Amino acid sequence: MLDSGNVRVGVTGAISMAPVGATEPQDADTRLEPPWADLGYVSEDGVTEARERSTEQLRAWQNADVVRESVTEATLTYQFTLIETKRETVELYYGDSVDPGDGSIPIIPARTGGRHAFVIDLIDGDDFIRAWLPTAEVTEVGEQVYANGQPVGYQVTITAYPGPRGFSAKKFYSSLAVAQQRTDAA
Repeated sequence: MLDSGNVRVGVTGAISMAPVGATEPQDADTRLEPPWADLGYVSEDGVTEARERSTEQLRAWQNADVVRESVTEATLTYQFTLIETKRETVELYYGDSVDPGDGSIPIIPARTGGRHAFVIDLIDGDDFIRAWLPTAEVTEVGEQVYANGQPVGYQVTITAYPGPRGFSAKKFYSSLAVAQQRTDAA
């Protein structure tokens, strides 16, 4: 049955970061406590989640039939542009620590800053979708443009790696949890 009430829009949200091993979220909408740090405003382009796969076809000797296709590579990435200039965003983008004395940061292009845990929240009214990445790393950075009338942006692509339980990310959907609770109560 079609239900237009199930259509979600990424109206707003948040991206948070913590050290690997930080307390994992248990649902889609419980507030994250320290050491989780909110990375601030994201550009109007929002967040792009990409799942990429490479496969290889296995062929039989008989008739060169394809008998199986195996996944040879798989990657889960999230790309976004942070537009608040603050310690967390600058350190994430440049992969190093800001000197608290003078506010400087060394720029070494090969640095990634290491692995962190991330939470990406999407909010549409009373509906929440939360992606928890137990271990991820900045694997690509975009260009910075300094122009009149545009915010300075820190575009990053983070790659999610399999965590201790074998998954790269876990998603929580508040509307699906409520629907299941209603079904269980009936």
